[in-house]
Formats: sequence, C-alpha cells, structure tokens
Amino acid sequence: MKSNTKDVKIVAIFSIIIALSGIFVLSQALESEKEIRAYLQRSVPFVGADSPRTDGIDGSGIKVAVIDTGVDFNHPDLFGWGPKGKVIGGFNFIQEGQPPLDTNGHGTQVAGVIAADGEIMGMAPKAKILAYKVSEDGEGVSSELIIRAIQKAIEDDADIINISLGVNKTNSKIERAVNFALEKEIFVVTAAGNDGPDLKTIGSPGRNFGSVTVGATYNNLTSSLVATLEIDGKEYTIIPMVGSSKLEESITGKVIFAEYGKTEDFEGLDAGDSIVIVERGSDVKDQLLYFSIKEENAAKAGAKALIVYNDRPGIFLGELIHEFVDEGYAPQIPVVSMDRKEGLEIRDTLNENSEGTIHLFYNPDFVAHFSSRGPVSPFYIKPEIVAPGAYINTTQNYAGYNFTSGTSYAAPHVSGAAALLLQKNPELHHHEIKSLLLTTVNDVSDAYNQEFSVHEAGAGRLSIENAYNAKLIIIPPNFVSNISSEKLIAEQKFDLKLLEGTLDNLDVKFEGSDTMNFAHILEGDTLLVKVSMNEEKFGEHEGKVIINHEDIRYVIPFILHYTPGSITASQQNQNLNFEIHHPEKWSFAKIIVTNSKDGSTITTTTTPEKKASIEIYENSEYWIDAKIRINGNASNAFNTIQISSLDENQNRTSMPDIPEKQILIIAIIAIGVGIFGIIKRKQPIVKFLDRQQ
Repeated sequence: MKSNTKDVKIVAIFSIIIALSGIFVLSQALESEKEIRAYLQRSVPFVGADSPRTDGIDGSGIKVAVIDTGVDFNHPDLFGWGPKGKVIGGFNFIQEGQPPLDTNGHGTQVAGVIAADGEIMGMAPKAKILAYKVSEDGEGVSSELIIRAIQKAIEDDADIINISLGVNKTNSKIERAVNFALEKEIFVVTAAGNDGPDLKTIGSPGRNFGSVTVGATYNNLTSSLVATLEIDGKEYTIIPMVGSSKLEESITGKVIFAEYGKTEDFEGLDAGDSIVIVERGSDVKDQLLYFSIKEENAAKAGAKALIVYNDRPGIFLGELIHEFVDEGYAPQIPVVSMDRKEGLEIRDTLNENSEGTIHLFYNPDFVAHFSSRGPVSPFYIKPEIVAPGAYINTTQNYAGYNFTSGTSYAAPHVSGAAALLLQKNPELHHHEIKSLLLTTVNDVSDAYNQEFSVHEAGAGRLSIENAYNAKLIIIPPNFVSNISSEKLIAEQKFDLKLLEGTLDNLDVKFEGSDTMNFAHILEGDTLLVKVSMNEEKFGEHEGKVIINHEDIRYVIPFILHYTPGSITASQQNQNLNFEIHHPEKWSFAKIIVTNSKDGSTITTTTTPEKKASIEIYENSEYWIDAKIRINGNASNAFNTIQISSLDENQNRTSMPDIPEKQILIIAIIAIGVGIFGIIKRKQPIVKFLDRQQ
C-alpha cells in the first residue's frame, strides 16, 4: 500500500539506490556478452568463497529458505521445482495451491546470490532453496505473511532463513517469529534496509537481537569510487557522480561559488585551477540544467573539479553520462554531489582565501550510503556485519542477469556463507556459526581511512575465507556494557570453544580510545575482559577486543556507556523493583523495560519519593533504560536483568502470536515494509532525474 505523503522520500532513496545499479546497465550496452559475464563472479571471490570450494565445500545438503517474492525456478542457474530441482519446496502465500514462481525478480536475485549454479555461481552453489512467496509485486507484504512464512520454513526443516524484507519500526510479532526459528536452531539472516546514511534507520526483523543483520558495502569493481573533500581544514561528505574517474592524486585549489553552473554564472569569475561549487538545478523554472552541462561549463572556465550541492534536503547520486548528452561528450573534470545543508554552509563561509582538497579513489570496503544504520537499542549492536551489496550481478527472471544494489543482496552473501560453514561443521549451533562469521571480518574504512563506526558497519566486512579457516569460536561475538559513577568497571566473560589446536598462544589486545583502560584474564576456556574509563568523559565509547589465534585475527567490537547515574533492578516474585542513583539531585525518571525476546516494552515512572516497579510474566532477559531528569536536563542510565524463576505455564511447542488477519501493510523501503534492493527495472535510466540534473 503506497502513501502519497512520502513520495519525495521514495524518489530520493530510489535515485540513490537505482543509480548505483544503473551504472552497470550502461556497461551492458558497451561490453560484449562474454566480457559482461567476466564481472559476474566479483563479489563471491571477494569475500573469500573460493577457499571452501577448493575443499569441496559448496553448500551441499543445506536448505536455505528465501522469504521474498518467490523464485524463478525456470532460470537455468536455479533450475527445477520439487525434490530433484534447485528449489526443492516452499509455499505461495499469494496464490495458495500454485508454486511460488517469482514474477517480480527480487526473490530470484536474492536466491541467485545464495545458490546460483550455472552461468554464474552463488556463494553456496549446491545448496537447495525453499521459496516462500509473500509478495507478488515487491511493493508490500503483510506482517502475517512474513510470520506464516517463517513458521512454514521451520516446518520444512530449513537450515537458514534469509529475509530481505523489513518494517521501519519494531514489530513484536515478527520478532517473536524470528526468535522461535532461532529456538529451533535455524540461522536467520536479515537485511538492514536502504534508509541510510542516517542513523537509527533499521526496523524489524533487522532489529532482532538474535538474527544476523547485514549492511551493504561496495563491491570489488573499479566503479567502487569514494571521495574526500576538505575545505579550510574541515571535512565534508561527498559522493562521486557516475561518469567521474578516479584520480591518481588529490586536487587542491581555491574554492569558488558559481551559482547554478550556467555559462553566464562563470562570467566575471576567475575559475582557473579552482574547485567550483554550484547548486543543483536552475533558478529558471522548468530549465533542464543537466549535471553534464554544469561539468562542461566548469571545465571550459578552467576549473579542476566541480561540487554540486542538493537543492533539497539530503544527499544524492548524480549521473554525468545519459541519453541527452551531446554526441562525443566525455567528462573532463571530476564531479561530486553533497548534502544541501553542508553545501550552503560552504557557500556562506567561503572567502577569497578558501582552499579545498578533493580526492576520488577506489575503495570496495566502503559502507554504501543507502545502507541503513544503527543503533536500534542501547543494549546490543546492529548491524553486526556488512557484505557486498552494490553493483551485484545476479540471476534475473526469464533466464536473465541484472546488476542491482541494496542490502537485500548483502544479506544473501551472509546466508550463503552460513551454508558453507554449516556443511563443514553440521554439529555447530546457530549462535556458533554467527560467532565465526562476525568475529573473522575484514575492517572497513571511510574515505579518510578511518574505520566506520560499529553503528554503520558492525564488526566489519564478511570474510568467509577467514571464517572457514577459523579454529576458535568466541561467545558472545560482540557486547555492550555500562559503567557509571556508582560502578566504574565493566566486566565481560567470553566462552572460548576450540575447533582445533590449543589456547596456548592466544594473544589478546585492545583497540580504542586512550580514555579507556583495558585488562584481561584467561582462565581455562574463559576469557574475562575488564574495561573502565581513565577520565570523567560521559557518553558512548567504542572499542574492539582483538584476539589472534592460529594465524586468524578475531574482532570483537563493543560499546561502553558511561553515565553519571545508574539504575538497579531486583526481582520479587513477578515484580521488578527499581532504584535510581545519581550524584546530582534528580526530580523524575522514566523507566523503559524491554523484553529481549520480542522487543515489547513496559514503561513506568518514579520520583525520589516514589518506588518504581512493574509486573513481568515471562522468563527472559530484560533491558532497562532510565531517563533521569536533573535540573531540566535528561541523563540516561542502563541495566539488564535475567529472569528465569517464573512459572510461565505456557506451551512453547507451537508458534506464538500468529495473527488471524493482516495487521500491517508494509510498504516498500521508505513506506512501511521495503524489499531492500532494486526491484525489476522497467524504465530506462534516463527517467531518474536525480542522476541527470
């Protein structure tokens, strides 16, 4: 169900995401078929899938459920419906009684990344697919169908569930469905979503604590360009336009403003050897002032580079090469786009001495701008991992192939990797497979060679080669801890499980701010880590525990909350009782208690004169977030408590909380539910004006 009130946001998001995939649609027109197919195996070898294949590990015997728009099982790389085919089963929830044949393309693209076996090879080419069709056109699906599909995947003995769908908020019923699958030892992978680069843009089921939530990086292609911009010592975020080439070295020059980049805007300006900044669009109504025209005018004026800031809020991806350019046109200078707010800031602060430096270079391990970011909770980390999700060429309906972008295609890289690990280690639990994948990642860095935040990239980029060769399982694979004026040291225990070798040469290090103190003790197969602050710097702090063992580097990211106040919790039968502590006089506190099993919350309030408590009815870990008011300001405090003594008297053998009716229509991406990727292209690139003018 679409909403007209969000059309602008949808257009903006589609402009960025579809532009990313559109680069290679152009390539298909320029290259021979043979040359195009040479690109098909980029992302799979890039994450190290060739290593397991040399040992004969190819996903054989593993069943991966794809909850999506169905799968085109007539495609030669995914051929066959039924026990002897690639798609051995599933269910069509849209037309019950019919096989789950994909008429949209999205599910076929996802399945191809996991298990294509033909002209292209997926991550686990011999794995089998269970196809659950919950949407006909990729534009909406009810939460009921997602839940029913998860239930059916459990009944069909799926080993892995891939969900490249999502809702932009917490849905407790979907959360419980995912948790029920995890209880049945099914490995669940979810896409983070395409609502980046803003923080706090991940919804259900990507918010789920137990699933593996995957963000998207670029791919191992020369078109994976990133850019840096620094003006008068300040760094800004920019995106290279399609058609720009990498630079061998950075460009430095004076920065000048040239209005909209029209020919007359350069009259009287000394643009020689400068970096020009202009506004997107035109001041003349209905004038089509393409990015290519702006570039050509700037180049004729002698500029070294061009920056185009948006004429509306947000950042965008522009395109220099398009249907309406003059014959023989080729960009002469690099062109980048930027957010309107930052563009106006530059425009308004420029002076005759302003100098800028711009650089365009290749970086496949860069988190895609469209990839949704965390945090989703102050108690755990999301996303946990990133994988290639831009410029992915995969199977398309009607025996075709299509370059496409979105976290929808990052997630199945992880699902396929899990299939390889499960084939090699069938006795491992899903949380152990999760640990192998999350702790053996490669680092991802931004355009300034700074590692991405854990809220953007989780632990890092998938490396199935490292995970496959790992000999150590570390539980948990990441953590969040809290310290306060009352409790100055955070402790975290890790269970270490050897697959091979000994712990004799275990090397443990710390990476993080100098404001944090780090210590560790190894006792048997338990590692105890202690973290504290060496100065009173309240807020959120990131760090990593690095373990080196048998030539493999393991990465354990963590977040440390340092708050002036604290909250304690104690259980008395079915009651949770709370006490607030703060070094300053406080007047009021709002306490939010979250059930970790489904994300449901209970809220209560308290004052210094009033005792606070809530009733609970389920054994679970509960996350406690207190918002404390001090002199008109708010201060947070966090805690967790594990409850295991309640007599629930509930039958846990059946699927919980399955609604009778459709209770939520989830619209694509920025509407309620998004299928997180590029849906089947029906219009030419030139229709997307965000990339042309």
